[in-house]
Amino acid sequence: MPVSAGTTSHGQPASTDAAVVPERAAGADEAALKALSDLLAADMQACNRAIVARMDSPVALIPQLAAHLIAAGGKRLRPLLTLAAAHLCGYPANPAEELAARHVNLAACVEFIHTATLLHDDVVDESHLRRGLASANAVFGNKASVLVGDFLFARSFQLMTEDGSLPVMAILSQASATIAEGEVLQMATQNDLSTSMERYLQVIHGKTAALFAAACRVGAIVADRPRAEEMALDAYGTNLGMAFQLVDDALDYAADQRLLGKTVGDDFREGKITLPVLAAYDAGTEEDRVFWRRVIEESVQEPADLEHALGLIAATDAISITLRHASDYAARAQAALSIFAESEMRGLLGDVAAYTVSRAR
Repeated sequence: MPVSAGTTSHGQPASTDAAVVPERAAGADEAALKALSDLLAADMQACNRAIVARMDSPVALIPQLAAHLIAAGGKRLRPLLTLAAAHLCGYPANPAEELAARHVNLAACVEFIHTATLLHDDVVDESHLRRGLASANAVFGNKASVLVGDFLFARSFQLMTEDGSLPVMAILSQASATIAEGEVLQMATQNDLSTSMERYLQVIHGKTAALFAAACRVGAIVADRPRAEEMALDAYGTNLGMAFQLVDDALDYAADQRLLGKTVGDDFREGKITLPVLAAYDAGTEEDRVFWRRVIEESVQEPADLEHALGLIAATDAISITLRHASDYAARAQAALSIFAESEMRGLLGDVAAYTVSRAR
């Protein structure tokens, strides 16, 4: 299992020699994301209003659960990417039309798709925390979470239909299908330490990177930009999403629970196959592998096992291996932006890619 191999922008293996040194990476931190949010504050406020309006329903439980989700906060990174990509491509051309423009509703659509998948994921994973607060399924129950997730998917498709663009519908509906495939594939690889690096990358491409790519790509569609720019934004989003998920997988074994927003070790307890585990298993002794097979494949875990797993991951440098992969993807995301003229927006999007990795530093 070649855990040190790199991958292409679509999640296929490739040499890490192709990595590009991240531009503007020095000192990049959460300030990059704040700067992008500040620049797009008016658009994001309009997007949030659209989200709240579309979450309204005469069925009382739906707005109640929606209010719980909104209270949990979150950076709304995916809709922010839709807005940023549209502006990078020069849309809308008339600033006076900005807040009523298509990119705002499509950003809301992207957030509905994302939130629906979170609701479903928390039920499947039996999660109790989401962004540091009780998850919706913990408060309202599994049935309500699944059904409200379905409601949000339906709302997203209403927004796509109202937009009226067949290419937009094709991109976002395909992303929705790919997310579902990624989640099913993750379930199929759960507890399986023979999972290959390629299969693991397919999982994270499906469950995370596909929506990042679609969120960025529709920004070029609404601006009616050439296909080369459309696909450059697709590549940026794909690589950014891959980096984002790799860092999340590392944080599950390396973060402060208060910062992570969920219980540290959830992936371990659920037997999820992530790169930190694959790297530690690959580099471990036979005694180490016996341990990993017991706790992951056989799901036989004792109270002290998480601490032992963290020790093995530290001893095998598994977190650093994971973050090197994330850095490689972040560099590819930045390189994909080179087709666009230098601008404040391009620079901020490049900094967001660097920030994605710096979350774990």
